[in-house]
This record gives sequence, C-alpha cells and structure tokens, in this order.
Amino acid sequence: MRRLRILVADDHPVVRGGLRQLLSEAPDVGDVGEAADPQQILDAARTGTWDVIVLDLGLPGRGGLDVLRILKDEQPGRPVLVLSMHAEDQYAIRALRAGAAGYLTKEAAPDKLLEAIRKVAAGGRHVSPAVAEQLAGAIGGDATGAPLHAALSDREFEVLRLIASGKTVGDIAGVLSLSVKTVSSYRARILDKMGLRNNAELMKYAMEHRLVDLDL
Repeated sequence: MRRLRILVADDHPVVRGGLRQLLSEAPDVGDVGEAADPQQILDAARTGTWDVIVLDLGLPGRGGLDVLRILKDEQPGRPVLVLSMHAEDQYAIRALRAGAAGYLTKEAAPDKLLEAIRKVAAGGRHVSPAVAEQLAGAIGGDATGAPLHAALSDREFEVLRLIASGKTVGDIAGVLSLSVKTVSSYRARILDKMGLRNNAELMKYAMEHRLVDLDL
C-alpha cells in the first residue's frame, strides 16, 4: 500500500508537532513534513512530492489565502486542505473559491481530520453540509443573511483583518508589498462597502465576528 506524504503548514510549533504525531500514527501515512511561514511553505511545496498540503490560514506576513492562491496557480492538481481556527462561516467560502479542496476547523476530531485528508488525497472535496449550502447560495447569487464582510474582495478582506489587528497603513503596505496609497484606497473601499465610519468601528466589527488574529 502506497502511503500518503503530507505537508503540515502552520506557524505554531505545538500545532505542527501535534499534527505530525497524529498523522504519523496512521497506517496509510508515510512522510510528514513541516513548514512554518509562507516562504517555507512555498519552498517545501515546490521541492517536495506531497499528496496533500494541510494549510493554516492565520500565517504571519502574507496571509494564508495568498499562499493558497499561489499554491494552486503553481500546482493546480495538488490538493490543499485548510485547517483553521476560524469558524466555517468566516473563511470556508473564500478558501474554497481560492482553490482549497476542503475546509476543517481545528476543533474537529482527529478521525475527522484523517477522513478529510484521505478524501482530498483521492480527488474529492471535504466540506460540511452547512458550507455546501453556503457555497450553493454564493454561486446562485443569494446573499440573504450574509455578513457585511462577505461583500469584500479577498484583498480587501485581508486588509480589514490587518487593520483590525492593530497594524497601521504603513505596516500593511510593507506586509503586502503595496504602496501606502493603495492600502489607503483599500481601507476607504472597505469602510464604504461595509457602511462603517472609521477604524474603531471596523475593529469592533472584526472582533465581534472573530475575524482578527492578534498575532498577525
């Protein structure tokens, strides 16, 4: 039996170590690699022959959605399973649109993670019934009940999260390799689309909807 080769991409050593131990105990899993930041993840993906990449979205610097898009642009056939601390209703649709083969929260039971990995490795997709319904609604253009941030583009959404984490426009420009003027334009569009007046209201909204990682 050919055993799966899995790359675990997460910036927290404890999480990587725990996942490595869990996966290594599965009889159908072989090599388990680790990567801690966006550049390590991309380098490992480019040089390794992984069957599945298990990717966290809360990465430092360049966000996990950006990394996901690059991975899918460079290797569209390689499945990426997103394993995130964020609830499905906050990130799942964006991750699937960016090319993820599945989405799972870190609260999932170990057997569910292994089930999801095996499914995407075999060419399937892993989504909960709730996410499948959200995705169908999004494709059909039904935005009923959607949160305000659902109207944002992926880049606007990323800028929102960085602002909410306390970063200045200059900080964000450096992180995303954009000009300060461009980041300011994104900020203005975000406030306009969401009907918010200032950063304070934006930060309050992000905290209420659990969109912010304070270690970004």
